[in-house]
Amino acid sequence: MSTGSDERRVALVTGGSSGIGLTIAQRLAADGFQVVVTSRTAGSGHDDGVGQSESGPVLAIAADLTAPGEPAQVVGEVLERFGRLDVLVNNAGRRHAGLIADTPVSEISEVFAINTFAAMAMTSAAVEPLSVRGGAVINVLSRLASVGVATLTTYTASKGALLAYTRGAAVELAPHGIRVNAVAPGMTKTPLIEDWLSDQDDPEGALAAVVSQIPLGRLGTTADTAAAVAYLASDEASYLTGVSIPVDGGYTAQ
Repeated sequence: MSTGSDERRVALVTGGSSGIGLTIAQRLAADGFQVVVTSRTAGSGHDDGVGQSESGPVLAIAADLTAPGEPAQVVGEVLERFGRLDVLVNNAGRRHAGLIADTPVSEISEVFAINTFAAMAMTSAAVEPLSVRGGAVINVLSRLASVGVATLTTYTASKGALLAYTRGAAVELAPHGIRVNAVAPGMTKTPLIEDWLSDQDDPEGALAAVVSQIPLGRLGTTADTAAAVAYLASDEASYLTGVSIPVDGGYTAQ
């Protein structure tokens, strides 16, 4: 087990190779964390070595977090390399759209496997190292954990379940010195959203329609969500647990 980085806090961000996860990783690195990210496409093997982001050193690990035993293996690799784990950000996930009547159970299982069960398994694997110094788990949800939208019911259910898990885990893990919170982004400007807009017959009109439903009158940015995660990961949030911060421009306040 490495001891060279014992004084530097270590954060593990799942699904950290792009979009919100990448920005979270960069923000935590800028805040002084040694950051480890997981991604299904990080490489062909588990340990892709230590790289360098614009903000600081990042270790990338290729992992399928839905595979049995994989979460524990990822946590073990982090501990072997750095000797500690202070923050776990459960960001990995997948969107799903489809009518309820047209969605087979196999698709429902796949969505829950990554959006809900993988986050639960990662948290379970991280309890012991997080309890050593007192740590934080931050689950990345969605505005849809709190509201219903037609054709997004399976995705909504998977994120709603993770919200319930956040609250239960916060109570159970508090005696271990572990805080468990969440952030719930609204419509955020990511490559996924940009691809969706480009597929619309009237991209400008589609964007205007979306923005019209947001009280602050704009899409969120990945930096907006990363800032909320950074706060929950910091000592300034030491008395917060069991909460979900909506990063949605007021959408769910209506």
